[in-house]
Amino acid sequence: MFPTGLSSPNPPPPPTQEARPAATDVKPDSGNITSPKKRKINGSEREDAADTISSSPPKTLNSSSSSSSSSSSSSPTPLHIQKKLRFEDSVDFIGLDVKMAEEAAAAAAASCSNNKSKAVFLAGGAGHHANGLTKPAGSGIFSTSKPGAAKKLVIKNFKEKPKLPENYTQETWQKLKEAVEAIQNSTSIKYNLEELYQAVENLCSHKISAKLYKQLRAVCEDHIKAQINQFREYPLHVLFLKKIDTCWQDHCRQMIMVRSIFLFLDRTYVLQNSMLPSIWDMGLELFRFYIISDLKVQSKTIDGILLLVERERNGEAIDRSLLRSLLSMLSDLQIYQDSFEQRFLEETNRLYAAEGQRLMQEREVIYVPDYLHHVNKRLEEEADRVITYLDQSTQKPLIATVEKQLLGEHLTATLQKGLTHLLDENRIQDLCLLYQLFSRVRGGVQVLLQHWIEYIKAFGSTIVINPEKDKTMVQELLDFKDKVDHVIDICFMKNEKFVNAMKEAFETFINKRPNKPAELIAKHVDSKLRAGNKEATDEELEKMLDKIMIIFRFIYGKDVFEAFYKKDLAKRLLVGKSASVDAEKSMLSKLKHECGAAFTSKLEGMFKDMELSKDIMVQFKQHMQCQNIPGNIELTVNILTMGYWPTYVPMEVHLPPEMVRLQEIFKTFYLGKHSGRKLQWQSTLGHCVLKAEYKEGKKELQVSLFQTLVLLMFNEGEEFTLEEIKLATGIEDSELRRTLQSLACGKARVLTKIPKSKDVEDGDKFSCNDDFKHKLFRIKINQIQMKETVEEQASTTERVFQDRQYQIDAAIVRIMKMRKTLTHNLLMSEVYNQLKFPVKPADLKKRIESLIDRDYMERDKENPNQYNYVA
Repeated sequence: MFPTGLSSPNPPPPPTQEARPAATDVKPDSGNITSPKKRKINGSEREDAADTISSSPPKTLNSSSSSSSSSSSSSPTPLHIQKKLRFEDSVDFIGLDVKMAEEAAAAAAASCSNNKSKAVFLAGGAGHHANGLTKPAGSGIFSTSKPGAAKKLVIKNFKEKPKLPENYTQETWQKLKEAVEAIQNSTSIKYNLEELYQAVENLCSHKISAKLYKQLRAVCEDHIKAQINQFREYPLHVLFLKKIDTCWQDHCRQMIMVRSIFLFLDRTYVLQNSMLPSIWDMGLELFRFYIISDLKVQSKTIDGILLLVERERNGEAIDRSLLRSLLSMLSDLQIYQDSFEQRFLEETNRLYAAEGQRLMQEREVIYVPDYLHHVNKRLEEEADRVITYLDQSTQKPLIATVEKQLLGEHLTATLQKGLTHLLDENRIQDLCLLYQLFSRVRGGVQVLLQHWIEYIKAFGSTIVINPEKDKTMVQELLDFKDKVDHVIDICFMKNEKFVNAMKEAFETFINKRPNKPAELIAKHVDSKLRAGNKEATDEELEKMLDKIMIIFRFIYGKDVFEAFYKKDLAKRLLVGKSASVDAEKSMLSKLKHECGAAFTSKLEGMFKDMELSKDIMVQFKQHMQCQNIPGNIELTVNILTMGYWPTYVPMEVHLPPEMVRLQEIFKTFYLGKHSGRKLQWQSTLGHCVLKAEYKEGKKELQVSLFQTLVLLMFNEGEEFTLEEIKLATGIEDSELRRTLQSLACGKARVLTKIPKSKDVEDGDKFSCNDDFKHKLFRIKINQIQMKETVEEQASTTERVFQDRQYQIDAAIVRIMKMRKTLTHNLLMSEVYNQLKFPVKPADLKKRIESLIDRDYMERDKENPNQYNYVA
């Protein structure tokens, strides 16, 4: 079978050696016109006429004849007669004397005992060739020196070249023409294919190649010309395309068979003339010129192909094999790009441009996932068309056209209508498809990146700006960060641009509300590290702290975080509310790694104070035992270095005499060991454990020092008013009200208030609740004073602001001391580079004026915009 649609297929070789006529072998009574091909002669190959002729098996006649026939064990060495023959030369093996040949054979048999190389060349007598060619006899001559000596065979050229019989050329061409026409008309060939092949070979050997080629081209041309009329008036229909395809298939089949007959012509004459097309290319050229290049035929063919493609794009089933064959034909004829591809791409561009516009305008809010899947489906369909029937060269421009019209023209509209929806609903698969499609379009990823940044800023701002979300802000930020990280890892292929953009967006929105996120992050850490937090295991707590540190990195005001974190850490350490010392130190190491040793030096000092206090208390107890000092109160004191801990406002209260006595004993003991130091008692941080007896039984109350002073009063009386308690304890009014509220209005009501209400008012009376009941033996009464008040929060913020002023002053002085003279703008720029927190230009100007007033620097007398350092 002949393969359809292949460009310049390799035609099958001429008929096999077995089918060739016997004239190809050199035998007695045969003359032969040799062809420049290898032929079998007595089992060995003879190269074409340009090669050395050798006879097999060739033997040399020994110079001394020997009658011994038993010494033939040595292998004969072939002797090649070194006579080069040109293609035009002919060899004469005819007219040798039979008797001389017999003598040569006898001599060869007689010399078999010799160990030297032996060879004998035998030739036949005269005869006539089957084609009617006769060779003149008498050219081949034996020359001998002596009777009985070795006889040598000498081969010489013909004295005259053999001539073709009269009318041989015309008769042979007639045979070939009839064979070609039979092939073209799909009828049986009268002659044997081998005979036809040999006829072509004979004509070519006698320099009739050029005429033969022209005659063959003329026959093919006439046949192809006759085909055109059937197509010109044929209506455009699928049947027209099938008819064109059938004509093409027949043409290819015919040219392959014709070429197999004229193969010798194709491989000799045509090959030697570079200007001539091969027989196959000649057939393509004629078909292209007379059939496909006809304007009507070509137009109908291309229109028909485009119509079929359009039908398939609209969902109809078509004959894809027909399309594949027709497009392969255009490719073989080398008119695919010029006649088809350009129009095909134009139609594709028009179709998808209209489709993209229609889908975008059909409804106001397009459902983006559906649109993305539609685009992906279209791209897969076009890729399948390239594989199935389009030329491979069409793939790149075709896919680029679809991407441009369905994606490139609607990048912004697609993202505006659907990105927020996809991200809000966490549509991972659709986001993966979105990224994959946008990556295919030039500039698509950049547009997606911009919308990605805008989404993060918008969504994050809703979390940070709204004061109502302060309680859940940090947890929402952590969840949002996990979400965007997951999207980047899975959907955006961990693209570094998206990672960096996310960080910048977080840094932008989280600092839109100065100081508050830092404060809330510190409080969130406190809630996770506080005792009683059983939500997470140690491993989960560690992961949680790592996530918090990521959010912490985005904050400008890290000093605000430090201030609130220090205050909360102090409470956890002093009241013993820390969940885990290991977790506390782990958080400390994370902060140190992030912000440096200077940031955590005070926090580390707090831990050292707690460890030193334990050692001091061991020594104090030993001192008490040695001095044999009596007392029912077990005193525990924590010695705090004032620079490490938050600033506490000292409050003077009236302690019981026994407490005062123990304070003095400890003070004497401590100052005896550490001279030159000063102790300041912080009553607001103290706490006690009281033993109480109720009707239900004994209880232990874990309370603050202020709560202790109030409860101890009821050992002296049954009922007291607010004013009486305030006078007896010396506690500040607002603090006392919170303390009484915790004892009389909380869950564990150890006091009874008259009248009953949630708030403590002037004139309220309090008495001991003898009927107090509780399922626990040790009861912890909520210490309201441990909860942060608005005043405490304001004071902490104020302390941060004050510390910032000192840092600004130090930075300005440091810069001016090094530079000596600097303009205002350069000074401002360098100060901004050194500070780790945001500061307003107006605040910087105030600090500069303050330093000028304090004579650290001065304005230049000639240039007011320049400052000079004052030593």
